[in-house]
Amino acid sequence: MRVAYTTYRRWGSAVAVSVLLLASIAAPAVGADESAAGQGPQVPTIDWRPCGEDFPGIECATAEVPLDYGSPAGATTRIALARVPASDSGNRVGSVFVNPGGPGGSGVGFVLSGFGNFLEENLDGRFDVVGFDPRGVGASDPLHCFDSEDELLSFIFAVPVFPYEDGQYGPFYSHFASLADECLTRGEVIADHMSTADVARDLDLLREAVGDRRLTYLGFSYGSYLGNTYANLFPRNVRALVIDGVLDPRLWSSGQQIRSDRVATQEVFEEFLRLCDEARRQCAFASRGGTAERWDALAAAVEDEPIDLGEGFLYTYDFLIGDAAGVMYAPEIWGGPDGYGAFLDFLADAALGDQSAREQARTVRRNLAEEIDARRVREADYDNGFDAYFGNQCGDTEYPSTFAEFLAIDGFAQAGSRFGPYWWWFNAGCTDWPVADDRYVGPWRARTSAPVLVVGNFFDPATDYAGAEATDRLLRNSQLLSYAGWGHTAYGRSECTTELIDAYLLDGTLPQPGTVCPANPNPFLEAAAAPATRSTPTVGLPPAWLLRPEPATP
Repeated sequence: MRVAYTTYRRWGSAVAVSVLLLASIAAPAVGADESAAGQGPQVPTIDWRPCGEDFPGIECATAEVPLDYGSPAGATTRIALARVPASDSGNRVGSVFVNPGGPGGSGVGFVLSGFGNFLEENLDGRFDVVGFDPRGVGASDPLHCFDSEDELLSFIFAVPVFPYEDGQYGPFYSHFASLADECLTRGEVIADHMSTADVARDLDLLREAVGDRRLTYLGFSYGSYLGNTYANLFPRNVRALVIDGVLDPRLWSSGQQIRSDRVATQEVFEEFLRLCDEARRQCAFASRGGTAERWDALAAAVEDEPIDLGEGFLYTYDFLIGDAAGVMYAPEIWGGPDGYGAFLDFLADAALGDQSAREQARTVRRNLAEEIDARRVREADYDNGFDAYFGNQCGDTEYPSTFAEFLAIDGFAQAGSRFGPYWWWFNAGCTDWPVADDRYVGPWRARTSAPVLVVGNFFDPATDYAGAEATDRLLRNSQLLSYAGWGHTAYGRSECTTELIDAYLLDGTLPQPGTVCPANPNPFLEAAAAPATRSTPTVGLPPAWLLRPEPATP
């Protein structure tokens, strides 16, 4: 998943955004006027109103945009928005639109979670910060494939995280291939109109609706693909466009993202192991014989025989790889007594039969889950991020249509690393899902009216640095900003990258060509020296449904 819709730390009370809330605080926007047929889509009128007492100073609204841009005067769909108004209204520049990634992440929840206030302050109060739920997501006429969260979880947990044993591959493929029937037979028309190209067209209408001549945008992870698509569809409408955690658009649009996924997480995991060795006693998993060797032994042992962590919780190989992939998003939780290094240490001892280590491993895993959950943006009671992910991804990208093809590519994924199959098999959900007629698949070589700032981490587990390099080469008016550290996306994680991105958004000042921001200190040493929570938010955690919880006690 290209997921970045959480902030680094929890901001006040839990955020819960629902369709009902937005409907109660926002008047309908003006829809397309049939008299304007042949003149293109009508710009919506946005009626901003307070979001409620839980979100002081933040305003919410809905806007109506064409459901099908091929028939701009026809049916409409609603887009939910939230904004933090510029505090320095006398020097206001305009609006900056933000997208937290996914696909399927809520821009409304992102702004309400505290990121909106954080960014507004970083930009000296001169911009309204606007988040929107892309069509089919969150509170924007959401696509629902299931009637409840329980049904969703039953679907997800009916199979392993990914298949890895004989007998699992066919059932896993068939199960996820059935997702098209779950989602497309419910009569929800939005399912046919969730391509990134349509989201980019919505974004251009929203830009006009807030009165901006050109777009100012900050997009993370999948939000980089949205920003890239916008830049190529509307190259003359760019004021300042930042994409952070960048997908190679050629791979993503062609269904070949596995070329990156099969190695990207492994590269970060190798850094995790190297930093653990460097930290020595400050990393609980460090081994005199080599931390990499200890990991290989642990992974082989768990693949051969699951570890009983008690109360019916068998810790299987798919859990091990899924946990490792998810934790690579956030180096901030690698170290310390409740960090991922400590969990692996207890787990390795448990694999050797240590009963007390078994209990400690389970406790630390629960603490890690709580730590991640505490930082997660709260969305609707029924978070449709899973459904929306497939609604967008399957509309954008055509995948193989047979089990034999999926199995063949699994071999390619496995040859890359242990993490390759974890990323690959999820795509089986798109097998029987038709691509959108109006999707955009390139070219990706536009010359934009202002430079695009492309931001890449050397060690990003979900959007590798090669994606940023490729995008910078493709775009004819761009500049690459690099962060030499670890984790998913750089804004808010690195003080250097954050300040440079802020300067560009404010007045178009670009970093010097070839700028590489230094890595933060070794996370294991930093955690030992300063265990307190950081004061600035960091974008980038996997969604709740991607990190599998332990089974309920019978």
